[in-house]
Amino acid sequence: MAIEAKATLLNEMERALAAEVTAAERDRIMAILTEALDGYDLTIVQQDGIRQDDLLDAYLSALAIEGRSAKTIERYRYLIGRMMAAVRTPTRKITVYHLRKYLSDEKARGISDRTLESTRQVFSAYFNWLQRERLIDQNPTANLGAIRYAKKEKDIYSDVDLERMKFGCKSLRDRAIVAFLRATGCRISEMCGLNRDDVDLQSLECKVLGKGNKERTVFLDQVAAATLQAYLDTRTDDHPALFVGKGTTRMHPGGIRKMLVDLGASSHVTHVHPHKFRRTTATNLIRHGMPIQEVAAILGHDKLDTTMQYVVLDKSDIKNSYRKYA
Repeated sequence: MAIEAKATLLNEMERALAAEVTAAERDRIMAILTEALDGYDLTIVQQDGIRQDDLLDAYLSALAIEGRSAKTIERYRYLIGRMMAAVRTPTRKITVYHLRKYLSDEKARGISDRTLESTRQVFSAYFNWLQRERLIDQNPTANLGAIRYAKKEKDIYSDVDLERMKFGCKSLRDRAIVAFLRATGCRISEMCGLNRDDVDLQSLECKVLGKGNKERTVFLDQVAAATLQAYLDTRTDDHPALFVGKGTTRMHPGGIRKMLVDLGASSHVTHVHPHKFRRTTATNLIRHGMPIQEVAAILGHDKLDTTMQYVVLDKSDIKNSYRKYA
C-alpha cells in the first residue's frame, strides 16, 4: 500500500507540473520529491467512499463532454476533492456549514479572499449542477454568499514598456514571442499549441484553438509578422511547433512565463506576465475605436462582461469623454 500511495502521489504531482513548467524543470522537481519521500510510508486514506465519489466523477465527466479543458477539469477535481477530504463527508451529506467551516479554515491558513471566492464559485457550480440533475435534494451553496475582496486596479504595458522588452530580448525567438502576444492577445496555452501551418503571414491571420476547443481567428500586424518570419527563417529544424525551446521541443507555458519574468527584470519592466499582454491588446483596440463585440471575438470571450474586465480605462480618456458628452 505504501508503494502504491507513493506512486499515486508522484504521478499526480508530475501531471500537475506538466502544464506549468518545462520538461527539464519538471524532471528536476520530480527527482527532488522522489528523494525527499524516500524512507516514508504513505497510505491512501478512504473514508465513506470520499476519495472515489461517484457524484464528483459524474460532474467531471459532464465537464469533459461539454468541452471544458483538461486543465479546468483538473482544477475542479483538486478543489472539490480537497474540500471533501477535509470535511470527511460524502457529497450528498455536505451542508452549508461544512463549506463555511472549510472556507473559514482556509482563510485562517492565509488563503486570500480573492482565491476563496474563486473556490466558492467552483463549489457553487458543482452543487448547482447536481441539483439541476436532481442528484441532490438540497443545494448547500444556495445560502453561501459571495466573498468580497479588494479589487486591485489592473495595469497594461505602456509603449515604453513594449520597446524596452523588444530591445531587451536575448534572442530573435523571444522577440517574436513578445511581438506575437502583443499583436494577437492570445492566451499563453493557445500560443504554445500553435504550429507553423496555423499562421498565414501573407494574410496576417492565425487560427487558434481556444478554451472549450473553440477555433477562432486572430490577427497579426506587419511588425509582428516580420519579426515572426525572421525567427522562422533562422530555424533549421523540422518540428511543426511555431515556437521551440532547447533541443527543438515545443515550448511550454512554464518556460515562456520564466522567459518573460527574466525579460522584465533585465528590461526594468514591472509585473511582466502573459495575461498582461491580453489586457494591453484589448485596451489598445478599444481605445482605437474597435467595437467591444469584435474585441471579444479576438480574445475568445463568449460574454462582453468578461472582455470589459480586460479593458483598462485611462482616467484622462474618461475625463475627455465626459467633457465631450456632458
